[in-house]
Amino acid sequence: MAQRLVLRRLLSLTPRTLSPQSPPAPCAPPAPHGRAFSTSAGCRNTFNVQDGSDFQDRVVNNPKPVVVDFHAQWCGPCKILGPRLEKMVAKQEGKVLMAKVDIDDHTDLAIEYEVSAVPTVLAMKNGDVVDKFVGIKDEDQLEAFLKKLIGA
Repeated sequence: MAQRLVLRRLLSLTPRTLSPQSPPAPCAPPAPHGRAFSTSAGCRNTFNVQDGSDFQDRVVNNPKPVVVDFHAQWCGPCKILGPRLEKMVAKQEGKVLMAKVDIDDHTDLAIEYEVSAVPTVLAMKNGDVVDKFVGIKDEDQLEAFLKKLIGA
């Protein structure tokens, strides 16, 4: 009974009430009747890495270029860079993907890719790291970073 009540309440919320900090993804179709509830991935260009084999499958073995954002929940600069980078990746219309790796959950990946500070962003192509930066960048710098990665 309680689960049904929670689900009904969740479905009655508008997108603004449900998530005030983040607007719907730019590639998402407008929600009918003001509701934003979906179980499909849509045209998601950004994903969270679940484990080492997920990283291998979705990043290293990916035919598309992938930007890897090593971040942490406690990192202030990460909270600024993450959404900015997601926005810039979405603008590339699927030419590049973005993998998010929480260093506290995936210490082994952080060590393997020599991440010594967060945020650290890697540009990977065909399984190889082709570029890297540490710290916050403005939108122009991020756009140049992405264009260099996709060869535009």
